[in-house]
Amino acid sequence: MKMEREVKLLDIDVAEVEGKLRALGARKIAERNMRRYVFDISPDKPKSWIRLRDDGLKTTLTIKEWVGGVAGAKELEVEVSNFEKTRRILGELGFPFKAYQENKRISYELKGVQVEIDFWPMIPPYVEVEARTEEEIKKMVELLGFTMEQVSTLHTVHIYEKHGLNIHDFKELKF
Repeated sequence: MKMEREVKLLDIDVAEVEGKLRALGARKIAERNMRRYVFDISPDKPKSWIRLRDDGLKTTLTIKEWVGGVAGAKELEVEVSNFEKTRRILGELGFPFKAYQENKRISYELKGVQVEIDFWPMIPPYVEVEARTEEEIKKMVELLGFTMEQVSTLHTVHIYEKHGLNIHDFKELKF
């Protein structure tokens, strides 16, 4: 499984972050709507789940295992050709979806580092900085005008909790 290395910058000013990214020469990759189904794997693996996601560019099926910290999650991912048919296949295999979620994302790339501005229903926007190494993450965080003391490694579930919401209370999370 591949390790996902990322941090989040919570409750950001979108215009300010985009202005900094443009000034740094970041390349805007896409602005898109995303949708996903989340499935439990088994009660024996409470920190693991299956995610079927259409990110507006491609559709992927991913097994994720939350390890926390900058490492975030281990991922095993494959591209699939049809979002709804894959959901139906998973259902037939005994994996009813736990939740359907939508969010919006603006993606930038600078020096091999991904900077994603994420918008989720009912919470303020936040930035995800994802890179191959922790050093690349630290450098990008600083280029954006933040410090490592300001970053968060919270999972989206816990960001909702920080705002007094339980994401699991919403079978469907839409704008």
